[in-house]
Amino acid sequence: MTEPKAKQKKKGAGPIAPEAVESALGRTPRRVVGKPMPLVDGVDMVTGRGKYSADLQFPDALVGRILRSPHAHARIVSIDTSEALALEGVRAVITGEDSGVPFGVLPIAKDEFALAREKVRYKGEEVAAVAAVDAWTAEQALERIRVEYEPLPAYDDPFEAMAEGAEQLHAHRERNIEREVDHEFGDVEAGFAASDVVLEESFVAPEVTHAQMEPHAAVAQWDEYEQRLTVWCSTQVPYYVHISLGEVMELDMSQIRVIKPMVGGGFGCKTEALSYELICGLLARKAKGTVKVVLSREEVFFAHRGRPATWTRLKLGASNDGKLQAVEAEVVQKGGAYGGYGVVTILYAGALLSAIYDIENVKYRAHRVLTNTPANGAMRGHGTVDVRFAFESMLDMLARKLGMDPVALRQRNMLQAPCMTINDLLVNSYGYPECIEKAAAASDFHRKAGKLPFGKGIGIAGSHYVSGSSKPVNRSNMPHAVVSLKLDTDGGITLFTGAAEIGQGSSTVLLQIAAEVIGCHPRRFRVVAADSVLTPKDNGSYSSRVTLYVGNATLQAAQRMREQLFDAAARGLNAFPVDVELVDDAFRLIAEPEKSLAWREGVELALEYQGTLMTKGTYSTPKITHGGRNYRGAGIGATPAFSYSAQVVEVDVNIHTGQVKVDHVTVAHDCGFAINPLAVEGQIEGSVWMGMAQGRQEETHYKNGLPQAPNLLDYRFPTILESPDIHTIIVESNESGGPFGAKEAGEGSLASFLPALANAIEDAIGVRIRDLPLSPENVHAAIQQARKAKAQAAAAATPVPGAGGGGGT
Repeated sequence: MTEPKAKQKKKGAGPIAPEAVESALGRTPRRVVGKPMPLVDGVDMVTGRGKYSADLQFPDALVGRILRSPHAHARIVSIDTSEALALEGVRAVITGEDSGVPFGVLPIAKDEFALAREKVRYKGEEVAAVAAVDAWTAEQALERIRVEYEPLPAYDDPFEAMAEGAEQLHAHRERNIEREVDHEFGDVEAGFAASDVVLEESFVAPEVTHAQMEPHAAVAQWDEYEQRLTVWCSTQVPYYVHISLGEVMELDMSQIRVIKPMVGGGFGCKTEALSYELICGLLARKAKGTVKVVLSREEVFFAHRGRPATWTRLKLGASNDGKLQAVEAEVVQKGGAYGGYGVVTILYAGALLSAIYDIENVKYRAHRVLTNTPANGAMRGHGTVDVRFAFESMLDMLARKLGMDPVALRQRNMLQAPCMTINDLLVNSYGYPECIEKAAAASDFHRKAGKLPFGKGIGIAGSHYVSGSSKPVNRSNMPHAVVSLKLDTDGGITLFTGAAEIGQGSSTVLLQIAAEVIGCHPRRFRVVAADSVLTPKDNGSYSSRVTLYVGNATLQAAQRMREQLFDAAARGLNAFPVDVELVDDAFRLIAEPEKSLAWREGVELALEYQGTLMTKGTYSTPKITHGGRNYRGAGIGATPAFSYSAQVVEVDVNIHTGQVKVDHVTVAHDCGFAINPLAVEGQIEGSVWMGMAQGRQEETHYKNGLPQAPNLLDYRFPTILESPDIHTIIVESNESGGPFGAKEAGEGSLASFLPALANAIEDAIGVRIRDLPLSPENVHAAIQQARKAKAQAAAAATPVPGAGGGGGT
């Protein structure tokens, strides 16, 4: 790795170093941050008091229903809605003719319409929608809509879709290739030539989906007199939904209000505007009233946006001492019918080959291919999980080839942070070595690896993830995050943020940061989040950006409020602000604690002559220049920080059935600084669970274009009955660019479970499995295949009587 020659140029408000905060406060800020705190909305979640989009009740709300395509690929010849409109109780019917503006989360990939126009590209795609006085009438109306289709060739297999002569899903995507990536850094050919050992393997990871508890739901209310739209919807990105509604409905954004109620799980499926939200708005306007759309669980599977099926061919070269010399990866992703986050997904998969190990020669070639299935998008660990499964599996295979300990192999290839990677990613804080060391020690890895009874095994793997990206989805010169604080005569402080609380605890973290900086008790705070009329714009909850980005904005807003409060208190105490401290909600002189003002007295002084006190904080990622080189690999957008994780998985494999029982998981995660250790532990455990689900059993099957398990009974994921013991270790590397040193905690640990599981299975039974999921069926098949191969090898090595040596020329 090269030395960090980077010059950071701040654009707007950049990162605030923890030492600067401590200096401003005159003390070590550990009264609120760093302490476990229940989530501020936790009681609402566990008691049912909180309201989700589907819970919202409007007496005059119409029921919205969507007609979906029975074909995976077809031209729409005609649509006749006259019978549906004639049905009593039907208030509105819409088709693709009601909106001709395409949408998409990325400006370069706006290839969808709220309702299909001219063509349908997957079974279940939205073709028409109705709003009626009740569900029965709405369903009857759907049956009365007549659609004539002209079927076209359809493709579930990406390799068939990009074959010569295949029918194009979109006219502007030749061979159905949505994005082709060809990156090379360093001299890969020379790296392999210098390697003592070269391994090349192929891996397959099937498509999986989020399986969040809450289905997609929205309510749209149209005010005909004011010509205004209000939408309540379950989303991670209220701002991007707001933009899409404005574009698709051809309304000025000032005519639209977007409110995010509580969200019952997102994990990436709600990080872009989805058709049903736009349909709900279009129906409400046409019906001139209120419409509620709640998708069935099957329809949620059509909305999808899950992790794409991925085919990875990986080649690693290393010297005899375990030093990685070169990496070559070739990746094909099955993207589904529309772009979504596809361009980003395929870039992340290659860019994040770097920034975890010291590798000077990297080649990455990849294709994101369009298919006639629901669109794939972002899912927890976006873009990195499947390739990391391949990479960390191969590290163990390489260790066996070299006769090295798998922990030692990883330690041999550590970065020396701070540094700039070969593809221009800045690694500032780097707790990965500590994660590896602590996970191995806590699990007793070295005593167990290769020494457990047959059928029992242990495996280790590492992973990492970004803390946001310097490139917002919709690029602009606006700050990436804005937070406002309001203090009024009641003595309470309201924190306004556009950041979407989706269960990850972001509102609690922001409250803790503000309370720590100002110095008052957390109970004085109220958080108002994600209402476009009340809260400032924020890009949303994706790419693990909220703690670092919005946390820094909160810190700045709180510093500004603290200054005004302390100026006022100092006046009241006839002192300088630097001589004042705030302890137990009382302003007092540091040298003479008996001289004090109650919190309310200080607030009254601060409000004199000006009334309500308002402060604002902003954050934008710093621009990084480096040696004049182009940002090729960092086309994903340079992240301010990376999280790191190491995971050890212990298993018990039944060789007769292929059943794999996960006995214990040890996970160490570098989050920079745990502002709320309780929430951090929950996020790490959640990552382990999602990794376990994908690694052991999840898989989305299609037959003739239809998902085969579109419900939470047949789509298998682990339940509490299958839960292993999880030992969580928080590693704090102190990220200088994060608030109080904090960075990502919610995604980085997912990817390491999958290869750790595969490595543990090989340790248990000596069989390497390269295809996910590691389900009983697949494990049993691999065992049988290994037995067959062993028998064939033994037969080939056994001399045939009478065929021995002699004679020859």
